[in-house]
Amino acid sequence: MSNEPTPVPHFIRNIVEEDLKSGKHQSIVTRFPPEPNGYLHVGHAKSICLNFGLALDYQGKCNLRFDDTNPEKESEEYAQSIQDDVRWLGFQWDGEVHWASDYFDALYAYAVDLIKQGKAYVCELTPDEMRAYRGTLTEPGKNSPYRDRSVEENLDLFIRMKNGEFADGSKVLRARIDMASPNINLRDPVIYRIKRAHHIRTGDKWCIYPMYDYTHCISDALEGITHSICTLEFEDHRPLYDWCLDQLPVPCHPQQIEFSRLELQYTITSKRKLLQLVMQNIVSGWDDPRMPTISGMRRRGYTPEGIREFARRIGVSKSDNTIDMSVLEGCIREDMETRVPRVMAVIKPLKVTITNFGEAQSREAGFHPNHPEFGARVVPFAPEIWIEADDFAETPPPGWQRLTVGGEVRLRYSYVVKCDEAVKDAAGNVVELKCSIDPDTLGKNPQGRKVKGVIHWLSCAHALPAEIRLYDRLFTVAQPDGDKARDFTDFLNPASLTVVQGWVESCVKDAAPETRYQFERLGYFCADRRDHQPGGKLVFNRSVTLKDSWAKEQG
Repeated sequence: MSNEPTPVPHFIRNIVEEDLKSGKHQSIVTRFPPEPNGYLHVGHAKSICLNFGLALDYQGKCNLRFDDTNPEKESEEYAQSIQDDVRWLGFQWDGEVHWASDYFDALYAYAVDLIKQGKAYVCELTPDEMRAYRGTLTEPGKNSPYRDRSVEENLDLFIRMKNGEFADGSKVLRARIDMASPNINLRDPVIYRIKRAHHIRTGDKWCIYPMYDYTHCISDALEGITHSICTLEFEDHRPLYDWCLDQLPVPCHPQQIEFSRLELQYTITSKRKLLQLVMQNIVSGWDDPRMPTISGMRRRGYTPEGIREFARRIGVSKSDNTIDMSVLEGCIREDMETRVPRVMAVIKPLKVTITNFGEAQSREAGFHPNHPEFGARVVPFAPEIWIEADDFAETPPPGWQRLTVGGEVRLRYSYVVKCDEAVKDAAGNVVELKCSIDPDTLGKNPQGRKVKGVIHWLSCAHALPAEIRLYDRLFTVAQPDGDKARDFTDFLNPASLTVVQGWVESCVKDAAPETRYQFERLGYFCADRRDHQPGGKLVFNRSVTLKDSWAKEQG
């Protein structure tokens, strides 16, 4: 990624640079710590680019660590998809993949240490009772009746919890901090609970599992993380992060730094709600191209370079980070503008018969006007061609520069053509155009008149059928989960996917899955990574539409 744009300065970079300059750290170690309970989404992409990007820019290291402390919701499928996503985005973690479960023995030993210090106790309050005892934002909590158990009793009970003597949920281990703290996270938080659930890595070895807040800070310390970067909802958890590390003989004390999470308009980033879309078959899966998941964006045809540029452009701060979808689409469009070949395709075909075909010739055309190294192909001309139905109007609006009866346009890379007749079916629909070419206009302008319009087309004899999937935003409103009185599924866009049978140039016949093209005047498209078959069934997903500037180009 040596050609990446210059990083944008932000407050976390400033902290890192100051720490390196002062000698506080000789090098930095960051981490990306997802829970393997779903596929990663665009918000995770921002975090990946931040953590891995900092490590790259400052010659440090970045770990990939799975927070696998909630076994009921986790799976190998999710863990594998996360690794695939990180690599696809262009990053590689340092060494082996890390797992919170790697540290279960150490976490248990540290919990015993807290009990021996009198800083953790086994509590038997029910969840409802615990909530009642916790207090509110304005009222202090009350001490649990089990808070003053002896060290010996707590040790005995905790060992028996580990050994499976008690029912799920009947007991927890709590940190003994301060029930009157203004920060509710410090009101004796639970650090272990009993949960008999099969774990994807440790099987049935454990029936007690550590809580995230307790696990995360110790895992960071054991890995030598220097800067533990997380989103703002964890800001109130930082005192607990620091408290745990201050009580224990851990090798180092990482610095937790929070930044604002990414909220993208016209979509959702709640894993629970994304899972709901999948489970209810509202989308075809986690990698449905309408999903804001990294795998969905990949399948749609978004480029890793475009996503990295999006993360760079939106920046890192502590302020609200709600971004319009057009910013992401703009980054993808700009990236593909320079890197993908251009071909012609027709998605709403209207047949045109050339009545004076005669000795008409085909012409060679380059795959990109600014990249001759992309090569060229012959665009075959034939007596019958397809044009886009939208490029013809019987009664054209003011300023119309496409076909109408009696009007002329240039066929891209070919002749100027005049529409002489529109053929209709019994219902009055236009089903065919009879047109004539100006034989002196191949590669040059006509004499004595100016033809402004340029349209794309395909030879009927040479074009290949293709399934074209046109994607739009998944929701009809900018904040689909912003209305607390309505379910977010009420705002699903019924037109988020339109599947049409179109035609493409034969030169794309053997395109591999995930090959990207600009279909001229229609948008950027990508061969579907699952359903597209080179040399067989062709399936293209529209990644993003074009800016309306193509019409200014000349044929």
